[in-house]
Amino acid sequence: MEPAGSGCLGLADVHPPEAGEGAALMRRSERDAAADGRSVGFVLVHAGAGYHSESKAKEYKQVCKKACQKAIEKLQTGALAVDVVAAALIELEDSPFTNAGMGSNLNLSGDIECDASTMDGKSLNFGAVGALRGIKNPILVANKLLSEAQKGKLSAGRIPPCFLVGEGAHKWAVDHGIVSCSPDIMATKFSLSAFRKNRRKLELAEKVETEMIQTKKRREVSENECLTQYGCLSGYKVNWEKSEILPSNVTASLDTVGAVVVDHEGNVAAAVSSGGLAMKHPGRVGQAAVYGCGCWAENTGGHNVYSTAVSTSEHSFHSVVPIKSTWYEIAVKGCGEHLVRTMLARECSVALQAEDAHQALLETMQKKFVRSPFLASEDSVLGGVIVLRCCSCSLESESSLNREALLVEFLWSHTTESMCVGYMSTQDGKAKQYLYCSSLSRLCFAKFGL
Repeated sequence: MEPAGSGCLGLADVHPPEAGEGAALMRRSERDAAADGRSVGFVLVHAGAGYHSESKAKEYKQVCKKACQKAIEKLQTGALAVDVVAAALIELEDSPFTNAGMGSNLNLSGDIECDASTMDGKSLNFGAVGALRGIKNPILVANKLLSEAQKGKLSAGRIPPCFLVGEGAHKWAVDHGIVSCSPDIMATKFSLSAFRKNRRKLELAEKVETEMIQTKKRREVSENECLTQYGCLSGYKVNWEKSEILPSNVTASLDTVGAVVVDHEGNVAAAVSSGGLAMKHPGRVGQAAVYGCGCWAENTGGHNVYSTAVSTSEHSFHSVVPIKSTWYEIAVKGCGEHLVRTMLARECSVALQAEDAHQALLETMQKKFVRSPFLASEDSVLGGVIVLRCCSCSLESESSLNREALLVEFLWSHTTESMCVGYMSTQDGKAKQYLYCSSLSRLCFAKFGL
């Protein structure tokens, strides 16, 4: 079904569907699935929160559509959520329009280093890679780490790794049958072009900054000479012209793709993948690989009434800002470090145990992210999140026997200019994709039954 209301609603205007509407959908979906023998399930994906060029809106939506369709194909064969979410991520990583896997941002050295992670809500196992080079689909390595960990301890009682970085991650991947690739395959014309532009801007900024430092030193020498000659600075005035900031020349890129899935058994899983910041320092690891920050998945049990799955999206843009008659500044607005410092994925999962899911997510995004005390010194806090939660419901069927069904609620929220999402259930004929644009924090909500 469509998100509640018409399209994406403002945070203060979110309203859930009527309870009767959700129940009706649940009965119909359960009956249809039983009639044709299909497995039930649901997938929600995102292709980044940030700035999406309107000229490429069709491409962004198409990649979300393909990811949803691939996930549903797997779900209909009875695949479990943790494998389905990896299949969705592979589609997202393979697109040249996303900053994950192929076509990712290049770092300062001109290399592509990727982060990815996945979490299984049933076993609570987690797998992640950081600063990984030479692997076309980083999510495959993260998924393999997770599955290998489920097999238990290694020889001599050693604990299997769940998070590997750099050369060690690459060697482990190859040793476990994942094919490596040439860096030439990873880079695209778009990512190479963006790197060359960013490198020229960075070189220019560093050059002008050096000149500014030298100018400042000369002025300080001049002031000292004046002090030596006259003993004071009375009547001596340096004319510091107030800088005028001109319109910025922004090079924007998407960051981080992700997906959340619930399968026919009610298991949930989440995954995330990213090429990281453009012009980042080699070896930098972002939120996409960090436990509790990039993704989270947890089945019902213990104190959890709901199964929850979360995938976050970092965003950054580097802008070279011309300042009249003076210098150039490179600015980074919003990044995975913000998500790391707030552990946003885990925070959202905890919040979703509340009765009112959309109100809980609203408050979490505001209190735990936008206004987090850990980010108090930041000028802007940009990012996005997709979440789902589900629970088993007992329904009275036409045969008057109680039957188990899944009630799924899914939401997304972002503080960036735009966010691209797609979703699909096994009962849908086609995937639904949306590209939401806003300068304000946004949240969308819908629920249905399986």
